[in-house]
Amino acid sequence: MEVVIITGLSGAGKSKAADWFEDKGYYCIDNMPPALIKNFIDLTCSGSRDIERAAFVVDIRGGKFFDELKDVIETLRNDERLDFKILFIEASNQSLVRRYKEARRQHPLSENIITAKTIQEERDKLKSLKDNADYVVDTTTLKVADFHNELDNLFFKKTKKDSFTLKFMSFGYKYRVPSEADWVIDVRFIPNPYYVPSLKHLTGNNKKIQQYVLKHDVTKNFIEGLKDGILRLVPYYSKEGKYSLTIAFGCTGGQHRSVTLANEFYRIFSEEGWRVTLEHKEL
Repeated sequence: MEVVIITGLSGAGKSKAADWFEDKGYYCIDNMPPALIKNFIDLTCSGSRDIERAAFVVDIRGGKFFDELKDVIETLRNDERLDFKILFIEASNQSLVRRYKEARRQHPLSENIITAKTIQEERDKLKSLKDNADYVVDTTTLKVADFHNELDNLFFKKTKKDSFTLKFMSFGYKYRVPSEADWVIDVRFIPNPYYVPSLKHLTGNNKKIQQYVLKHDVTKNFIEGLKDGILRLVPYYSKEGKYSLTIAFGCTGGQHRSVTLANEFYRIFSEEGWRVTLEHKEL
């Protein structure tokens, strides 16, 4: 029997995840006391009802019941009848505060106006659970369709390329370094097309800019080396339970070199079958 516990931060998208699992044929139960999960599984496995896949949404709404989850997880991990996984869903503090304000809902840990402090308190309470999760999905920048696509790949495809996302982005140092970036790559060592009058007002989405940036040997060597580094290190990120790697390329204004490099790496890994996303912060 396949069993998934859906957990994570309030407002991060657990309900959306439960909807997806239900659409995929999972028997879904929301806010079930952890101690009853084992009873449900025993009843299902010994009864006549044919339930092959089940998903349980468990979070801090359970209050004192939630404290029992640690022992339940250990029991389920050791149950040879089960293919057991934990899906942990999170988002940035700022994003969660904004979502609660827009929805005008009350956070489980606060009767007052939601603040980043409240979100951080919940994040601290869930840290050990996140550390034990099989999959961690950050929904900060994901639309519902993108979120569903993440779940499609995590639970219905088994190769490393299918279960790991490479996120490429460009930005300008004159504005800000993206806080969501895992790697920040400074590409200001590459000759700048800004100083070529005919290229100055174009962006890295233009073929003329791309040809200029990519023709230099220093760029070619950089691309080859970074690609090799990504391929070597992704398995180690996966081993530590990380499902994605966000790589941000930065140049002065975020218009030419960084955009070209983000586009190029998106193209390279997309053509090789990886799950990739692309974002240009300054365009």
